[in-house]
Amino acid sequence: MGQPFGSYQNEIYLNGLGGIVPPYPMAFAELEDRARSALPPSVWSYVAGGAGDERTQRANVTAFDHWGLVPRMFVGAAQRDLSVDLFGMRLPSPVFMAPVGVIGLCAQDGHGDLATARAAARTGVPMVASTLTVDPLEEVAAEFGDTPGLFQLYTPTDRDLAASLVHRAEQAGYKGIVVTLDTWVTGWRPRDLSTANFPQLRGHCLANYTSDPVFRARLPRTPEEDPQSAVLLWTQLFGNPLTWDDLPWLRSLTDLPLIVKGICHPEDVRRAKDGGVDGVYCSNHGGRQANGGLPALDALPAVVEAADGLPVLFDSGVRSGADIVKAIALGATAVGIGRPYAYGLALGGTDGIVHVLRSLLAETDLIMAVDGYPTLADLTREALQRVV
Repeated sequence: MGQPFGSYQNEIYLNGLGGIVPPYPMAFAELEDRARSALPPSVWSYVAGGAGDERTQRANVTAFDHWGLVPRMFVGAAQRDLSVDLFGMRLPSPVFMAPVGVIGLCAQDGHGDLATARAAARTGVPMVASTLTVDPLEEVAAEFGDTPGLFQLYTPTDRDLAASLVHRAEQAGYKGIVVTLDTWVTGWRPRDLSTANFPQLRGHCLANYTSDPVFRARLPRTPEEDPQSAVLLWTQLFGNPLTWDDLPWLRSLTDLPLIVKGICHPEDVRRAKDGGVDGVYCSNHGGRQANGGLPALDALPAVVEAADGLPVLFDSGVRSGADIVKAIALGATAVGIGRPYAYGLALGGTDGIVHVLRSLLAETDLIMAVDGYPTLADLTREALQRVV
């Protein structure tokens, strides 16, 4: 067992003795504020914004405030083990980087997918790479090092294209396919609508399509020669409103672990499990897709119960180590980070992401130390109390 994640604070304090303070913010509010200044307004509104008046997006964050961890003393939690088994992989922590479709645009050099993959390599925190990347999925995977990565599929209406994307992910070494179910059409996002900005319609983040042989074969001329035709074809193929009848076909596409993202109802969990998925991903897309819904955290316990031992990934509203601890205690197998690492990327590229991930893991580790929970298995529902 290597250095505990909490040792990051010792590193910071020791650097302070030499007059060195952290170059990136320690608190989420400052991270968000500085990222707003660092990003172009159009990219900022796309990443920071959500659906409708963003009530659900805010509720995702505040839902964590309704739970409190009960401290246990005389536990002697000098050693903590945050490792987790997921789809046959032993990961050093339960944290992963959730797919962010415009993460490529959040980097100052416009190659944020590669920077994120490099951060995964440096931290051991897996990246779920989006279908919507600036650089092709093969080039992203090449930066993972020894850290496993997953590929997130926006299922196109063209089944041959879907099969091609999945096959490419297999060949590139991705360790699982995450199928997003709630984004065959984009949600009502006033921030983006007010600026009439939709990045993909401007040709951004389409590298996985323009590099795909099936997609290219559908075009009269190459995307390089006629980028507008490529964008038009993308709009025609992007969104597939999947039904349960499609699940056997999805399952047949790959022998890799198949994870379905956006599942928040117990009955949907049971049907997905019966359909042969390897994991469910409880998420409401961070409040970006539909307003007026429940916080994803409130859906998590029933999803976990229905999963009945099947791994449950979770994201939406995670901003701190305390949030990670609470999501694990409510049954999540692994917890996804979204906006925090996007903001770290905006400020410092790979170094910025690494700082954000190490900070989140340090806080998680230190809470477990102070409150007497030496392993993830100790973080059960009984460790939490509802806060009125």
